[in-house]
Amino acid sequence: MSKKKSETLGAPQIVIITGLSGSGMSSATNAFEDLGYFCVDNLPLTLLPTFARLVKENDDERPKIERAAIVINIREREFLHEFNAQLERLRQEGLGVFVLFLEASDEVLQRRFSETRRPHPADEGEGLAAAIEKERTAMADIRAHADLVVDTSEHTVHTLRRFLVERFSPDAQGVPMRVQVLSFGHKFGGPRDVDLLFDVRHLPNPHFVPELRDLSGRDRRVVEYLMASDEVKETLQRLGDLLEYLLPLYRREGKSYVTVGIGCTGGRHRSVMVAESLARRLRRAGFDATAVHRDVRKTPRKRSKRGAETVPQTTA
Repeated sequence: MSKKKSETLGAPQIVIITGLSGSGMSSATNAFEDLGYFCVDNLPLTLLPTFARLVKENDDERPKIERAAIVINIREREFLHEFNAQLERLRQEGLGVFVLFLEASDEVLQRRFSETRRPHPADEGEGLAAAIEKERTAMADIRAHADLVVDTSEHTVHTLRRFLVERFSPDAQGVPMRVQVLSFGHKFGGPRDVDLLFDVRHLPNPHFVPELRDLSGRDRRVVEYLMASDEVKETLQRLGDLLEYLLPLYRREGKSYVTVGIGCTGGRHRSVMVAESLARRLRRAGFDATAVHRDVRKTPRKRSKRGAETVPQTTA
């Protein structure tokens, strides 16, 4: 990885993503979308000045697009001949333009194209290795004008995303990871798409306390009943410790969302109380965490011997 110009970047108005085919331009585009950039793939170079006018600030109103990321590669016919002139014109107009050039080793590029079975855009029948070398030579001048050159040979999709988010984020935090703590009842089936799932049916069940049966795990009386148990306190402590250890590792891998499932029998008492408690602890620890309760209002229906539904009964 090599750098030109200033080490401090901030958030440029326009990022031009270019480089060698197979070097990760699509993954880079996804990272900029997560950062709130308006992204355009394969914009014809002749339209670049027109597009730039949508980004450029004026005295009367805010720009229609505050930040944009544009992918321009060798597939664009005029790219090699006109790029440097177009880039200089934009910068003379006062736009903050940043050129990001992605590349990788010949071996890695060959492996990526072999895995995807996609043809190389510069392949004219001489084979993949020759096409990669041809494109590398053709792109050498554009590479020389890049503000940042990133070798993605050792990057995964996740590590490249994390690097770009940290490098180009308008603030020091990057894209925040959102954590959803989802309570549910096993009686109604397990939730889909959870990253972590914990079962709290080992805890004391308020359903068997008549004055608590119709309340939810958000009610103060249910909370007090559960917190009187040492098992509940220790479970909350251990689950909280585990999440505070795991979540930074998920964030390091580039995850934007993590869902933590907390299940009890009916999703009304124990899982609700535990989900609320864990979400509060995570917020205090600096995470963007919310508690969502899937089944707290559900009541299963009993069936008579003839198969007809009878009066709903609440469970915990």
